[in-house]
Amino acid sequence: MRIVEGLSVGVSAIRSNKMRSLLTMLGIIIGVAAVLAMIAIGDGAKEIVKQDVQKLGGANQVIMYRTWYKRVNNRWVRNRSSEYLKYGDILAIEAECPSIKAVTPQEWNWGGVLIQAPGGTETRAGWNGVDTTYKTAMDWKLKEGRFITDGDVENATKVCVLGDEVATALFGDKSPLGQEIKIARGSGHYDKWGRKDRRRSTERFTVVGTLMPRGRSLRFGWSFDNLAFMPISTVQERFTGNDHIGYISLYAHTVNDVPKAIEEVKTVIRKRHRNQDDFIDFFEMRKGMAQLEKISKVIKITLGSIAGFSLLVGGIGIMNMMLVAVTERTREIGLRKALGAKRLDILLQFLIEAVIICSVGGAIGIALGILAGEGMAMLAVKIVKIVPEWPAVISMQWILISVSFSTIIGIAFGLYPAIKASLLPPIEALRTD
Repeated sequence: MRIVEGLSVGVSAIRSNKMRSLLTMLGIIIGVAAVLAMIAIGDGAKEIVKQDVQKLGGANQVIMYRTWYKRVNNRWVRNRSSEYLKYGDILAIEAECPSIKAVTPQEWNWGGVLIQAPGGTETRAGWNGVDTTYKTAMDWKLKEGRFITDGDVENATKVCVLGDEVATALFGDKSPLGQEIKIARGSGHYDKWGRKDRRRSTERFTVVGTLMPRGRSLRFGWSFDNLAFMPISTVQERFTGNDHIGYISLYAHTVNDVPKAIEEVKTVIRKRHRNQDDFIDFFEMRKGMAQLEKISKVIKITLGSIAGFSLLVGGIGIMNMMLVAVTERTREIGLRKALGAKRLDILLQFLIEAVIICSVGGAIGIALGILAGEGMAMLAVKIVKIVPEWPAVISMQWILISVSFSTIIGIAFGLYPAIKASLLPPIEALRTD
């Protein structure tokens, strides 16, 4: 009953001094709104990076590649190993590495290659030699047609699957299925005798499928939609002139399995390549995510400190207002005590009043924080034009933290005025003008 009465008296006191109560709440409102808006933008940036990692294949992906330089005695020296990655390594990894769920080769040229359609339409794009596992490992959906099959790889068939940008540039809204296109060899490759291949001839490929839009990688600038995908064996036979594989994408079952998966792969490589593994290196997607987590923690600590200072100022404002209220309502306190109110009743009355002010301020701050987060996200898209959308991530966790912190501020800074009010002697209080 004391709490109900305290709530009633507290609400009445706030309503009788609306402007003063609102001004007192401003510190809490600004602090809560600021922290929610900044966290929303920060978590939105984190979500963008996560989405970008998914475009690349996920945080559980590791790319193994033949490195041309290695670090010896704190300096880089050319790797003169005669060992190269080959398709047999992929089959061995699939058979002997339990921590890995998928393995796929990649032999790519990321751009600048001339691709021509019937009728003379042409575009500059890239190509990537893969196998049938690639689409599943990348979790990439087909738009129409089919993807590369095991038969295509075994027979080195001259078929290709187009990314969305390439298909649109060459055929517009028309279906490219069954059409024959020409793909230039490109530059920067070597023939089977190890000589620079300077031929500018083209190869004809039949389009058997197209892929759903994937988007451009923010981190590397690659556009996955601006690629033509071909069987790895066809690329080796027609373009590179050897059986080497430049990159092998490894997909662990989980992100935590990545270190174990790398060790298993190294064991297989040593067994197959004369006990050597220094000619390869690994690029781990998860390391980029770990760096992001560290940056995110620093940002949250910084923002939390700023918001905490703002809330501290708001709490001091509440204490000041409550002390003024105690002075103004001295006779009221004396009258209530004379009528039988106990110290606990007076303490609860003023404490509840402070908590109400903080809670209402926190609620208003949450609403403003959500609106401010959405507004800042829209502004971020215009400033950072590399992303079409910047999500404002408002987590329930931070809303609950904000509400709880507001309540704690109300209790902490309302306690001293409430104690002071409860200790006032009733006779002296009644004598006050």
